[in-house]
Amino acid sequence: MTVGILGLGLIGGSLARAYALEGHRVLCCEKDESMRSFAILAGAAEGPLDRHNISQCDLILLAIYPEGAAAWLEEHAPYISPEALVIDCCGVKEQICRRCFPLAKRYGFTFIGGHPMAGTQFSGFKYSRADLFRGAPMVLVPDRFDDIRLLDRAKTALAPCHFGSFSVTTAERHDRMIAFTSQLAHIVSNAYIKSPIALEHKGFSAGSYKDLTRVAWLNSSMWAELFLENRDHVLTELRTLILNLQSYHDAIERNDKAALTALLEEGKRRKEEIDG
Repeated sequence: MTVGILGLGLIGGSLARAYALEGHRVLCCEKDESMRSFAILAGAAEGPLDRHNISQCDLILLAIYPEGAAAWLEEHAPYISPEALVIDCCGVKEQICRRCFPLAKRYGFTFIGGHPMAGTQFSGFKYSRADLFRGAPMVLVPDRFDDIRLLDRAKTALAPCHFGSFSVTTAERHDRMIAFTSQLAHIVSNAYIKSPIALEHKGFSAGSYKDLTRVAWLNSSMWAELFLENRDHVLTELRTLILNLQSYHDAIERNDKAALTALLEEGKRRKEEIDG
């Protein structure tokens, strides 16, 4: 299989390594020429991906920011083989699916929205690894939900990544869920670490501090774009969080132990309910 990969950051680089490791031919498109050269030297890619060889690709994976991925596909769609499968790996789905489904229909190739639920707090090709996706969930957003062969085709094409499970959903539901499970967590972590006392934490912190601050170390440009592309859903989650925090603030300010205990018990029960 010939695989074209757009972007060689953490996700794109890990995809390239995974496919190359299992003997597939990998072509890459990366604006940073030194990074592209390094990926080729590392054996993660055979050479560059461009309009001259894009028609050779059986699978194309888009692993850059949503706006850039959609714009790239709009420019290169005429050169893609009608037999090719294109999957994006962006963190939000509504805009890219809205722009890319019509392109696929117009030029005859197949497009599926995708989101590999894996990563680290670090970014860049140097942190990529072939087993990043092993056992991780993969979310798929097809343009139709009654085509079992299409979903089987996607799972087969993604087999070298060794995902642990696949979920199929709509672009709107994906973005609504990801605002809570991922984007809000990054905002909270990033805001929490701004406490004036944070610099003095050493010797006073353990697992809870590490868990809450891990994703404060993020790619600010990428996450800003993702937050703004998913603006409505992110704002809904932020408003809910602010209201809940206000309840804890008010109970503590009133020195109201009963109200504070009730809030804590409510959160504990909710966690038990969610985790089963």
